[in-house]
Amino acid sequence: MAYIDDQGTQKANLSYIRNSMNEPLLERGYELELARRWRDKGDEKALHELVSSYMRLVVAMASKFRNYGLPLGDLIQEGNIGLMQAANRFEPEREVRFSTYATWWIRSAMQDYVLRNWSIVRTGTTAAQKSLFFNLRRLRAKIESANEQEGLGVDGRKKIATELAVSVKDVEEMEGRLGGSDQSLNARIGEDGEEEWQSFLADERPNPEEVVIGMRDAQTRSQWLEDALNELSDREQTIIRERHLGQQAVTLEDLGRTLGVSKERVRQLEQRAMTKLRDSISRHMSAEDMFFGT
Repeated sequence: MAYIDDQGTQKANLSYIRNSMNEPLLERGYELELARRWRDKGDEKALHELVSSYMRLVVAMASKFRNYGLPLGDLIQEGNIGLMQAANRFEPEREVRFSTYATWWIRSAMQDYVLRNWSIVRTGTTAAQKSLFFNLRRLRAKIESANEQEGLGVDGRKKIATELAVSVKDVEEMEGRLGGSDQSLNARIGEDGEEEWQSFLADERPNPEEVVIGMRDAQTRSQWLEDALNELSDREQTIIRERHLGQQAVTLEDLGRTLGVSKERVRQLEQRAMTKLRDSISRHMSAEDMFFGT
């Protein structure tokens, strides 16, 4: 659904558009002179004249993005940001017209704005998805016109996927996204319904009983591990704590230097300690199973 501005906003937009179209076009040589004055001397008057002459580019580009249902004024503002970025990065020595250079920056700024605001769900997180988002409608219309039928079909989706270098699954998902719209979870179901959509969402979080059981089990396992560690010698405890219970495992070589033994001896002690730990914890588990009769 397209966004409709109120009367005051429409009037302001029309005034801006008229002023933009009335700005004089620049000759190539004078355009480059203004660009140099801004870059080399920071001449703000030169910047203003350069940018003002090409605000018509912003207006023209904004009209192409209106079918995404966003305010024209916001699109123009974003485009003006892109125009200013172009003015700051433009290099007169490359002998390229400023309009050609600025068009890319204006389009990019508006595309980013559309992707951020078209839906509350993040859209177009990669370059390929961004290209798919902005080209799917055009390519779909082209295919439907050639086939004289509505809908893409399997072959149509494959053709789009090949042209835009994305997967068919990406095309299908984006097609669904563009065909739908955001809906509040607080919206009522049916015209006279009293229930909201959120009432039918399942809560997949653990219930209070499961939370308590999980906490108890974690405490029990921690106690088992502590008891098992106490059965080890001081040197074995040091190896296990440094190798497995710290934020970063200490190497066998470093532990060997600390304990005054070889790296191979540390590995042997570690294996022996791990075997003791497993045996101790297994005994605790067996004792609990016997207690609960399982």
